[in-house]
Amino acid sequence: MTDADERAAVAERAARAGGRVAHDRFRDDIAVETKGEDDVVTAADRAAQRTVIESIRETFPEDAIVGEESDERKTVPEEGAAWVIDPIDGTHNYVREIRVWGTAVAAVVDGEPVAAATACPALGDVYTADGDGAFRNGEPIAVSDVADPRRAAVDPTLWWDHDARDEYANACEAIVRRFADMRRFGAAQVVLPTVAAGGLEGVVSNLRANPWDSVAGVFMIRQAGGQVTDLDGDRWRHDSTGLVASNGTLHDEVLAAAQAIEESE
Repeated sequence: MTDADERAAVAERAARAGGRVAHDRFRDDIAVETKGEDDVVTAADRAAQRTVIESIRETFPEDAIVGEESDERKTVPEEGAAWVIDPIDGTHNYVREIRVWGTAVAAVVDGEPVAAATACPALGDVYTADGDGAFRNGEPIAVSDVADPRRAAVDPTLWWDHDARDEYANACEAIVRRFADMRRFGAAQVVLPTVAAGGLEGVVSNLRANPWDSVAGVFMIRQAGGQVTDLDGDRWRHDSTGLVASNGTLHDEVLAAAQAIEESE
């Protein structure tokens, strides 16, 4: 087994383990705390993150960990190996007892992802990606071949603060005026694999995504044949501003929608 293969196996194992911990507490009257005006956290987030880290440490004890909860580092190192984890992406859905949430794990080497896994136990799906492609429940997946915007569905992902609701409204308008429909699932690390699997044609945001909300899913889209850029149309990185993902065929249209978010009326 190569190093990349081992990292892919560990990513899947850790995501599944963390997902099980979160799922065991799902719809179980769990206490909810606030981390800010619009952000929430639960004991399940913390327990799942501990489990994910423990699972990674069994094989890679010295690697850096980038994680949403606790005191893990918050930025992806440009050199060396690291793991980017989100124990429960979609916590707002989780606490509302909505099934759309996932545990995401990405293996990164020198700032670039080499493997990823997102376990969505309440949905019965596990998405993975490695050097050979992207998969759902072990079966290969690919982005959609939709080339007509009038047949496409796009998601405005991430979350706009209350003082940026004009941008949120602009994002929604930009989508509905250009594409057949809009979907908003409230969990970026579920939405991005959905693009990879062909269920959506695009994702737009003008915001800088936290790495735990994005790195795993971005890698899956690329391995499934899609395209991911920043707001300028340049290749997306973990520190980019804007997140524009598509099936590739419609990328120019999806990028135009993302760029319209900050256009003045």
